[in-house]
Amino acid sequence: MVEKFYREVERQLAPFVLYGSGDFHHLSALWLRRLEQEAIVVSFDNHPDWDIRPPRWCCGSWVNRALELPCVKKVSVWGCGNFECWWPRQIFGNRRAEREGRLEVHPWADERPASARERRGAIVRLDWQRRFLAFVKNLSGAAVYVTIDLDCLRSEDAVTNWESGRFTLDDLEWALSELRHVNRIIAGDICGAFSAPVYARWKQRFASEIDHPKLSRLESTEIQRINTVALKRLWPLLAE
Repeated sequence: MVEKFYREVERQLAPFVLYGSGDFHHLSALWLRRLEQEAIVVSFDNHPDWDIRPPRWCCGSWVNRALELPCVKKVSVWGCGNFECWWPRQIFGNRRAEREGRLEVHPWADERPASARERRGAIVRLDWQRRFLAFVKNLSGAAVYVTIDLDCLRSEDAVTNWESGRFTLDDLEWALSELRHVNRIIAGDICGAFSAPVYARWKQRFASEIDHPKLSRLESTEIQRINTVALKRLWPLLAE
């Protein structure tokens, strides 16, 4: 099904793609297939999306599909705020790729024990920008693909189908500006805006309702207003 879908849409795709719910973030691994040169993938996401368990194609494991592509030199994920980067759930992550340096995850450690800040890639609010600047400098002008899942933002700045992250819109604007100043953003995408779930089968509904957090929702007009503000601020910096 994934391959059939890609054949249908491949010729219609622009270098920069705006699409829907973060439930479909795995489509980023398809958008990456179009790259004609090697690139570093920089992902802003509240989840590492590095799960090695089935299914092969899902929003929680798409980073592994990206790492299989010859055009992807490395994936660097910034802003993970949930539990998947920490023991015991990290045992389901692609730790091999992390040890080999092909994958970096940068989870927030502010609310973790002090020892957690020793975890590879861990960031805290007070110095994450310093760490990010060092990362950007080390890219040395490389070609970059940027993917943004809006769930990396605070609930005030974006409404999504998942738990909210800790970045502010100002944070992401700054990060995109720094990336573009030093490197070449050759392509990218934004996903993650709230979408009312629709299911083809009862098994889908069952699995989804177990996996998704139980969140209260604003009125649809307010959701649209908040997410439109976010997109209007981020899209020009990504795709200019």
